[in-house]
Amino acid sequence: MLTILVVVIVLAVAFDYINGFHDAANSIATIVSTKVLTPFQAVLWAAAFNFAAYFYFTDHKVANTIAKTVVENYITLEVILAGLVAAIGWNLFTWYYGIPSSSSHTLIGGFAGAGMAHALFLGDSAIGAINLGPTLKIISFIVLAPVIGMLISIVITLIILHLAKHARPAVAERWFKRLQLVSSAALSFAHGGNDAQKVMGIIVVAMVAGGYLPNADHMPEWIPLTCYTAIALGTMSGGWKIVKTMGTKITKVTPFEGVSAETAGAVTLGITEHFGIPVSTTHTITGSIIGVGLVKRVSAVRWGVTISLLWAWILTIPVSAILAGITFAILHYIL
Repeated sequence: MLTILVVVIVLAVAFDYINGFHDAANSIATIVSTKVLTPFQAVLWAAAFNFAAYFYFTDHKVANTIAKTVVENYITLEVILAGLVAAIGWNLFTWYYGIPSSSSHTLIGGFAGAGMAHALFLGDSAIGAINLGPTLKIISFIVLAPVIGMLISIVITLIILHLAKHARPAVAERWFKRLQLVSSAALSFAHGGNDAQKVMGIIVVAMVAGGYLPNADHMPEWIPLTCYTAIALGTMSGGWKIVKTMGTKITKVTPFEGVSAETAGAVTLGITEHFGIPVSTTHTITGSIIGVGLVKRVSAVRWGVTISLLWAWILTIPVSAILAGITFAILHYIL
């Protein structure tokens, strides 16, 4: 039991690291594509604010939501191990092909899929293994997060355009490059607070399942410290294929538009974190980038690329769930 728990914790921290370099593009794509910072400077900047979130997000609401995805009766270390293996596999696959899929949703899909497989092995209903309240809330924000990000981005873009309409272009450009440092920092800060908590929830559930914690409300301080450190180190490793997709392929982004998109993404993540909703940083910033493109004109957005991203979003949870179910079946016969 202890060996499996250690393996689960190691894989969870590894997933957090992978999440960091997989999602680095969310925080740095626009600031790199607008040449405000070099790629190396950008990942250091983003990683610093990823970790800074540790000192602010202390309520762990998102972690609690993740912990409640699967009904407690169906949570075992094997379930969590299978979910992590599937999530890491899908994350690495999408990273290799430069697809900005959601690390959040692959983790949730893997956890849920393994729990459902466990229920089937016990002769119970697969759906009965899922806490529908938290799960439906998470699934609904596959659509809502990018839409909210897009709408906030449009509003911010229009406000900035109105305020800067009399500014000289060269002066405005210089100020927007400075402001983009702030907006990128805010997005990285919100990204750290949202995404590190998801792995925190998984580790706590594993320790409860292993009998080392009485319940998910008692989180040792080493768990958040480890998770924030892992995601920051992962961000420092970068994810350049996804940076290219996010920074140039959806729409051409200027420093002004980078400020709008990053600010909108940070605001959206801050709102959802306040309500304990684990959303996809990838979905949110993609919606925000689309928003700034739409303000220019509808044709400024490369809809072919956007539709391809949408398919990746739709497939992430079910594919991760299926992979986790297969992995659980293998582990069930091995362990």
